[in-house]
Amino acid sequence: MNNQPILDDEHFMRQALVEARKAFDEDEIPVGAVVVCQQRIIARAHNMTERLTDVTAHAEMQAITAAANILGGKYLIDCTLYVTLEPCPMCAGALLWSQIPRIVFGASDNKRGFNLYQPTLKHPKTQITSGIMEAECASLLKDFFVKKRR
Repeated sequence: MNNQPILDDEHFMRQALVEARKAFDEDEIPVGAVVVCQQRIIARAHNMTERLTDVTAHAEMQAITAAANILGGKYLIDCTLYVTLEPCPMCAGALLWSQIPRIVFGASDNKRGFNLYQPTLKHPKTQITSGIMEAECASLLKDFFVKKRR
């Protein structure tokens, strides 16, 4: 019998925020992500587009790759992605191909989020949960862009 407590969405979003703060400290747009499988974090990532000079190095893309490597396959069928910002269309497409069954995001992205461009860009069985720790996720992004404009 497993006596481990069931961890909730807020717990895992806090972990994604830890990653987002790493990005903030590295002068990257502060987006963080974790992939959870059976109540365990199997991958952690944050934006690395500046460091890698790669426009595809979004937190979600890094997390998908890391999780696939851990699982030894390209499909994340027993996983949940927690990400601090709504995925863009590129990341949503990659998540579709990964067949991930659940995506949880914090803040909506009213400029570049997939819901703006292609709300159906997800696997038919994927459930989306939004607004988890939205204020904290949005605040970190706002602080980053205020700092950039100084």
